[in-house]
Amino acid sequence: MIQRSSGRGMALFILPLFSAMFPSLSVSAYNTSAVLLCPRMWTSLENGLVSSWPLGPPVEGTVLHYSCLPGFILMGWNSSQCNKMGKWDMPKPVCHYDRHYKALGKKKLYIGALFPMSGGWPGGQACLPAAQMALNLVNKRSDILPDYELELIHYDSMCDPGEATKLLYDLLYTEPIKIVLMPGCSSVSTLVAEAARMWNLIVLSYGSSSPALSNRQRFPTFFRTHPSATLHNPTRVQLFQKWKWTKIATIQQTTEVFTSTLDDLEERVKEAGIEISVRQSFLTDPAVAVKNLKRQDARIIVGLFYETEARKVFCEVYKEKLYGKKYVWFLIGWYADNWFKIKDPSINCTVEQMTEAVEGHVTTEIVMLNPETVRGASNLTSQEFLAQLMSKLGGKNPEETGGFQEAPLAYDAVWALALALNKTVGPLKTKGHRLEDFNYNNRDITSEIYRAMNTSSFEGVSGHVVFDAQGSRMAWTLIEQLQGGSYKKIGYYDSTKGNLSWYGNDKWIGPGPPADQTVVIEEFRYLSQKLFVSVSVFAGLGVLLGIVCLTFNIYNSNVRYIQNSQPYLNNMTAVGCMMALAAVFPLGIDGLHVHRRQFPVICQFRLWLLGLGFSLAYGSMFTKIWWVHTVFTKKDEKKDKRKQHLEPWKLYATVGVLLSIDILSLMIWQIVDPLHITVEKFTREAPKGDLDVLIQPLLEHCSSEKMNTWLGVVYGYKGLLLLLGIFLAYETKSISTEKINDHRAVGMAIYNVAVLCMITAPVTMILSSQQDASFAFASLAIVFSVYITLVVLFVPKMRRLITRGEWQSDAQETMKTGSSTNNNDEEKSRQLERENKELQKIIQEKEERVSELRNQLSERQALRSRRRASTITNQNHSSPPLAIFQSDPRSLAPPPGYPAPTSDPHPIAQSFPNSSSLYQPDSKISRNNCHTSRLQLLYK
Repeated sequence: MIQRSSGRGMALFILPLFSAMFPSLSVSAYNTSAVLLCPRMWTSLENGLVSSWPLGPPVEGTVLHYSCLPGFILMGWNSSQCNKMGKWDMPKPVCHYDRHYKALGKKKLYIGALFPMSGGWPGGQACLPAAQMALNLVNKRSDILPDYELELIHYDSMCDPGEATKLLYDLLYTEPIKIVLMPGCSSVSTLVAEAARMWNLIVLSYGSSSPALSNRQRFPTFFRTHPSATLHNPTRVQLFQKWKWTKIATIQQTTEVFTSTLDDLEERVKEAGIEISVRQSFLTDPAVAVKNLKRQDARIIVGLFYETEARKVFCEVYKEKLYGKKYVWFLIGWYADNWFKIKDPSINCTVEQMTEAVEGHVTTEIVMLNPETVRGASNLTSQEFLAQLMSKLGGKNPEETGGFQEAPLAYDAVWALALALNKTVGPLKTKGHRLEDFNYNNRDITSEIYRAMNTSSFEGVSGHVVFDAQGSRMAWTLIEQLQGGSYKKIGYYDSTKGNLSWYGNDKWIGPGPPADQTVVIEEFRYLSQKLFVSVSVFAGLGVLLGIVCLTFNIYNSNVRYIQNSQPYLNNMTAVGCMMALAAVFPLGIDGLHVHRRQFPVICQFRLWLLGLGFSLAYGSMFTKIWWVHTVFTKKDEKKDKRKQHLEPWKLYATVGVLLSIDILSLMIWQIVDPLHITVEKFTREAPKGDLDVLIQPLLEHCSSEKMNTWLGVVYGYKGLLLLLGIFLAYETKSISTEKINDHRAVGMAIYNVAVLCMITAPVTMILSSQQDASFAFASLAIVFSVYITLVVLFVPKMRRLITRGEWQSDAQETMKTGSSTNNNDEEKSRQLERENKELQKIIQEKEERVSELRNQLSERQALRSRRRASTITNQNHSSPPLAIFQSDPRSLAPPPGYPAPTSDPHPIAQSFPNSSSLYQPDSKISRNNCHTSRLQLLYK
């Protein structure tokens, strides 16, 4: 691998030179369409030179001659020829380092390194020993930088940018000159990489994952063997899609590395159709951020913070109970394996509590240790490297050693640097430069090192090492899950190919992966069927009552009493009542009975049946009461109006106008803004039991775009009509007319209908979200209004005709005479008969009184005659003057207390000149001859 990479670098330098010298032999001018080419790998030699003849592409007959650089020994054949099969006839030789070639006098190249031994990420604890192991091996190798020795000058940055600034100053302004800088920790690397460009220094980081460091304009000389943190994001998105999560939450520590990582994640999940519903951040204390996650029902949570802050976060997670079968945490995988068991004085949670809180979380970690048993540039397998590292650490527990997982990256970073510097030796020599000539103003050497780093490609203990255009390491991602207190590998993800390798051993506290949010079950609210059936029964009985009333009215339409109540208007009232009752049935039909596509039809039935039923029923009653008010409320014309003949067509025309207004308005409504179904959402409800679900109540409504406007117009028009009906009924309550004999009953029905409608309309609008209450108010108002109207208008008529049998007498009289007379004349005739009977009783009493008076008069006359006879006898004896008696007739009267003389037995007719007028047995007494006190009895 080293030879192939070095040969590629040499070819980049030699081939352009040959092309410039011999353009006629360039590859583009050479016809190779029909000639087999031998592998170009033989045309370059690591630590050696290759000459080719003839010049040009390696075709049949091309001969290569090999030679090694000073200090190296050629192992193998010094020439090889390309045959017609497109293969070289000899294996490729190798230049080995000559141990006896000037072993002394190596020049030192210094590397300035910052290893965080403490702080947010104490990765230097394991990375520094790994880097030292690599330096020892590199310095012992004779084929890598044979004239140079690498030396590491390192400081503890504590993962603190402020401390790193001071240390960087010391590195740059203190001898010796450093040829490369090797920082760790993203915040420190950001500072170093941004400043290094001013000193023409290459920066190679072993432990920086900030996506911001991929900015080539800001960090033009930066490379890293630790992949960018954004490499976690494709893996996270893949897992979100695998477990069918579309809603996540994030919590981050406020640092550039995590902010830029989260920005990249937000872009990726947006492309995948996943929503970040909650985004929380904190600087030092995560308590408030964790509480906000709990309050906003976060379930799938991505945490981006350093190890020390992770302990603080999960202590708060335990306190808020933000863990368990409902939650999944995604963390960074480069923490120590027992990070949650390390005692931390900054938290007040026990190890047991922390262990409980972190159970089941998932980590995404860059593959930092080659899973395959292959020997790379260092001639070590990954397992051999770990064994040597453990020995270097002195048996220290890896779980308690910071940066243990990143140690292979630090090891390979040194090898990448050594191999890159080794590649620059030849090109620099041709330009007259040497590595030891490097200073902070020499851009040529920096450019050569940059070119060599950019083309690096070798197998390391962490896997295949290669850098992308931004200088970031490309690698696989390891997916692990904490199961029973230890991390278990559950899969790998290759972001370059989009390939997910899944082991299928993921384990969950619940029955499976939790939902990304509380499962919301949509549940439609339907009308209570008991209520619907009960009201429907009443409505059905009301329809039957309407049919009975209509049949009765039609059958007895020839009866004078029915005729005087305008039976055709009453028929309209009965039909309107039945239509209004029929509207109760579609009013109670909802999504439980019909499909959503058919629901608008039900809405139309509700509107038209109720609207037309109201117009017919109330309109016919309003017409009656309006006509009575119009005819009988003007006192000056009262007598003349009563004598006028009522024209029925005017009444029917009035009802027709009211009905036409409703039909026209309903048609305009349905054409301009038709009714459709709308769904109202209510506050979510939690069912009983430990179910991670919420019930989302829904209610279907009949509505239109401008529903309130249309209802305002209809209610306004109907309301004015009801108020006017109440006024007219009140004004005509004392009027008596024979042409509409039931107008008082109509007024009573209007009172009830108006009151019920005016109460029900606003109440149903307020209770529209309560399907049972709204239906109960509306339907019962319709039922009661109809019942009251039918009972008030028709039951008295039935009772009158049944109790008095008037329909029989009217029918018989109609058959005899062939024509019907005015019902008013019949009533007068009956009244006169009753009055005649009363008067006959009075006459009989008068006659008895006259007889008594006659007897008394006869007795008085007889007494007076006897007294007169005795007086004359006395006068004859005493002879008093006659003039005295004649002048004072009162002297003849008997004294008080004595009866009058009855000398004359015959009655004196002159005393009762009008006696013959008191009694007329052969004639009827007229109504005017009755005494006033007696006439009052006729009307009691």
